[in-house]
Amino acid sequence: MKLVKDILYKVSINAVQGSTEVFINAIQFDSRKVQSDDLFVAQKGLVFDGHKFINKAIELGATTIVCEEFPTNLIDKVTYIKVQDSNEALAIMASNYYDNPSSKLKLIGVTGTNGKTTIATLLYNLFQNAGYKAGLLSTVKILVNNKAYEATHTTPNSLSINKYLNEMVEVGVDYCFMEVSSHGIHQKRTEGLLFEGGVFTNLTHDHLDYHKSFKEYRDVKKSFFDGLPKTAFALVNMDDKNGAVMLQNTEAKKYSYALKTMADFKAKILENQFSGLFLNINSNEVCTKLIGSFNAYNLLAVYGVSQLLGLEPTEALALISKLENVTGRFQHFISNEGITAIIDYAHTPDALQNVLETINDIRTGNEQVITVVGCGGDRDKAKRPVMGRIASQLSTQVIFTSDNPRSEDPQTILNEIEAGVDPQNFRKTLSVLDRAQAIKTATKLAKKGDIILIAGKGHETYQEVNGVRSHFDDYEKISQLLKAIEK
Repeated sequence: MKLVKDILYKVSINAVQGSTEVFINAIQFDSRKVQSDDLFVAQKGLVFDGHKFINKAIELGATTIVCEEFPTNLIDKVTYIKVQDSNEALAIMASNYYDNPSSKLKLIGVTGTNGKTTIATLLYNLFQNAGYKAGLLSTVKILVNNKAYEATHTTPNSLSINKYLNEMVEVGVDYCFMEVSSHGIHQKRTEGLLFEGGVFTNLTHDHLDYHKSFKEYRDVKKSFFDGLPKTAFALVNMDDKNGAVMLQNTEAKKYSYALKTMADFKAKILENQFSGLFLNINSNEVCTKLIGSFNAYNLLAVYGVSQLLGLEPTEALALISKLENVTGRFQHFISNEGITAIIDYAHTPDALQNVLETINDIRTGNEQVITVVGCGGDRDKAKRPVMGRIASQLSTQVIFTSDNPRSEDPQTILNEIEAGVDPQNFRKTLSVLDRAQAIKTATKLAKKGDIILIAGKGHETYQEVNGVRSHFDDYEKISQLLKAIEK
């Protein structure tokens, strides 16, 4: 049990009704999970307002309520705490409840539009291979040293973050690498955390359904760096014009990485093949198993973090040379028939362009590039025609299909993607609503030496239609279909 007064440390409080000298069992923000002597936090969300469930939480046993507005009728023997921001209060209280675990290990946050998962996962793998105990909080999975948990959000809720961090501390984890999404920052899920460092990858068109404008999206990312302490480092991609913006007001120690401009950590691509990248990093040559210029940036960020955390350069480069692709990130194989299949999470215009340009840089020119791509429903609609244009420009053949339509009409999404196709590229395009059939069509069109790119879902093993999730794994599906051809 925890004393309410103690978990309120550093929370911005407007008013208190009742005593804070009481003990609570747990913190809850979902009224359905409340049990006897719990503290319930009422949050104002996009869909639900937790303030409407305060009485239900009390009926289930909550003895302390944290809210932005007091209810009309206050119940005796219940403590009410009015705060400026319930999201922020929850995050700070969660840290206090678990005795501030982020201060007991070295926590590195990775933010940006593309590359977060890859960089965080590669860092986890590198430090594990270097003999340290590491943790990972990512889109793909959550790892506490070697113990895996399923991930549901890019940045988990603040209670979960601190629960996992506390578990990491208990098993002796030295470093934790965490994806920090714009949603997570905006919803204050990272408040109360002490970061050892922050990494900025890039900023491109995404999540404008949530943030409404690119400026707001950028400024939310920037606020993460604004909040870093003087003891931390801020490592940014200076080839992205927003890299310098991220550093403007930060008190953290400033570092940079780049392929094209002057930077503290500099790389040059010497070779880029399907077998991997051959790089020169800070005057040292290294062969890697990862492919493409976007992965050169990812690996350079990994190298930069490794140096800022004290690894020897030669040790870091040796470890980098052994790193494998992250699941669903330019994950590829060549069938016995000589067809190359690539599965990538590319779900933004910039990511799709990077992947296709990488393929076109490597191929000889005689092969077809057959792209299967869609766009998720209930998400940023403005990027749909842009992705349609990019896919049709940079592919030999494009098959537009469903991604995760969620509550939207799949055909409407396809129509919006097709609207971006330039007239001269219409002949390159097909629309096959069913994703399994679209992938099958790609295998029917492919000949020996051709390249099939399946973009958009990457590591995801489900498809969501009208709120129902069904098993669907792009890698599994293309593997089965290409093996069937071989038979």
